[in-house]
Amino acid sequence: MQLTSIAVLTCWYGNYPWYFPYYVHSCSFNPTIDFYIITDNLDEIPNKPDNLIIIHKTLEEIKKMASKKLEFQVSLDYPFKLNDFKPAYGFLFPEIFQGYDYWGQSDLDLIYGDIRGFLTEEMLNSHDYLSMRHDYTTGCFSLYKNNEKMNTFFMKSKDYKSVFSNYESCCFDECSELGYKPLGEGKSIFEFKTDIVSFTHIIKAAVITNEIKAHFDFILFEGNPGKIVFDNGKVIYNKKMEGIMYHLINFKKRRASFNIPKNIPYKYHISPTKIYHSR
Repeated sequence: MQLTSIAVLTCWYGNYPWYFPYYVHSCSFNPTIDFYIITDNLDEIPNKPDNLIIIHKTLEEIKKMASKKLEFQVSLDYPFKLNDFKPAYGFLFPEIFQGYDYWGQSDLDLIYGDIRGFLTEEMLNSHDYLSMRHDYTTGCFSLYKNNEKMNTFFMKSKDYKSVFSNYESCCFDECSELGYKPLGEGKSIFEFKTDIVSFTHIIKAAVITNEIKAHFDFILFEGNPGKIVFDNGKVIYNKKMEGIMYHLINFKKRRASFNIPKNIPYKYHISPTKIYHSR
């Protein structure tokens, strides 16, 4: 049986972060998925697997291209602002995703586990959009069915033009200015007043009206729990629970000093502050 094809895109500008070798390493354990990085970084990437594809574009080139395709002047003057544009990647970069069944957005502060072990063929074929959390659309990694409907779904927000033309980052890809805490307490995004209609708003609303089928489930690890093991392409917590990936959003800021080997082993352990490498 032929697998549904998946392409995942990250935009990154400047030096690659310290944790980048772990991202690269984890891509190699998902050989049936293609990972693209648009960047201005010309450095050679050690141990780069064939399914990690680098595309060189300046941020200014993306800004001009986006303004032309969207038919209004966008504000894209610093890399972090790209987060607001993530739900529009399918619309902005069709040449990258051409021929793929699904496209995804991603960040580099991830260590992938067994992606297809969680996002099975049955799950992919029955959903238009897949989030890695139960409460909001995950900017760090999400998948979209590659069709006109989902590639332009961001336009259902009445605020997308003002967001894309606003200099400030608006957290449009997730849940506006709410942040994570209120939704983490089990409340619905519709219980809060926000300045903009975010991507979470429009996806959750479309699920209620049965316009689309979306998957929301907490299947990734975040925070600094410790007791995480990467073992031959699987990410496991406390020897009991497997996750689709570990999001380093907090760990990357707290990590203590440790050496990163030139060849990352197939198995290593992650404490709240360090990575311990086994041989």
